[in-house]
Amino acid sequence: MKVLFDKIDALKQIKPLTKHEQIVNAIISKIESKELKKGDRLPSINNMVSQVGFARKTIVKAYEDLKGKGIVESKNFKGYYIANVNTKTKLRVALVLFAFHSFQEDFYNTFREELGKRYIINVFFHHNNIDVFKDIMTRIAGRYGMYVVAPIQIPEVGMLLQNIPHNKLLIIDRYIAMPNMYSYITQEFENSTYNQLKKLLPEIKKYKKFILFFKKDSDYPIGILNAFNKFIKDFNIDAKVEKRYKKDSIVKNTLYFFISDGYLWEILRDIKLKNYEVGKDIGLLAHNDNAIKEIIFGGITTISIDFKKMASESANYLKTGESIRRIIPSQLIQRNSV
Repeated sequence: MKVLFDKIDALKQIKPLTKHEQIVNAIISKIESKELKKGDRLPSINNMVSQVGFARKTIVKAYEDLKGKGIVESKNFKGYYIANVNTKTKLRVALVLFAFHSFQEDFYNTFREELGKRYIINVFFHHNNIDVFKDIMTRIAGRYGMYVVAPIQIPEVGMLLQNIPHNKLLIIDRYIAMPNMYSYITQEFENSTYNQLKKLLPEIKKYKKFILFFKKDSDYPIGILNAFNKFIKDFNIDAKVEKRYKKDSIVKNTLYFFISDGYLWEILRDIKLKNYEVGKDIGLLAHNDNAIKEIIFGGITTISIDFKKMASESANYLKTGESIRRIIPSQLIQRNSV
């Protein structure tokens, strides 16, 4: 490794570079000159300390920065190795989501576009399953420069996420209580949903029945159910909660409220088969907006946050590192379906 140590010594003469930047730049330089190749082992921390005279924490910081870019990896306490010779990578990002719903696809596409090609993004889905979530977090621990996570809203997950340094973690989508140094960009469901339903009160009262489809054993936010129950009680609405939509069970003069797009497409099929008119014979309200809901059947009314805005702000956090604690409010997007 004499060539690496010689390069670090040469970079010591460049005043603007910090000590850890000298190490990072030296390793990148030797990769680009092909003197370091994928799989090559780097000097141990102790060896680096003795050879270049820098503090141990400086060496560790340099190696960790290179790990964040996906250039270096550590293997079971056996040392640090060159994992990737693509030195143009800015940051390696783990994006952990519930599932690839249409609105999360909007988030991903905007997030990807805002960050640009120099960021490597790997996507993982936990499907609101705590065992799957734990497995994902174990497999990706220490392998990424940034973790952007939509968490399962239970205390166990909050404790697990605190194993990630606060400057390498961004909580998105669902809020979970974390120490103050952690950043988040999330949405709030209970008050937001209740307030948007109040805005729709005159339209809701046109229908004889108001039905919410909600499965408690799913990834549906419990705040939506709480808001619905409070709303129908406060305003004396004839309503009920059902677990799922059953094929061909559609009833005229009923307003249906969907969280799952799958059930929404099923009822739209039945509406078409029966020649019912959306917004007159049948009312439709959905959570989470997307382009399809904007145009199908003259437009579906939604209660939703702007997922593209959430993605844009998340990308900005990765670029700047500036702490953020933000709840994006839901909005009512009223169309012809109610």
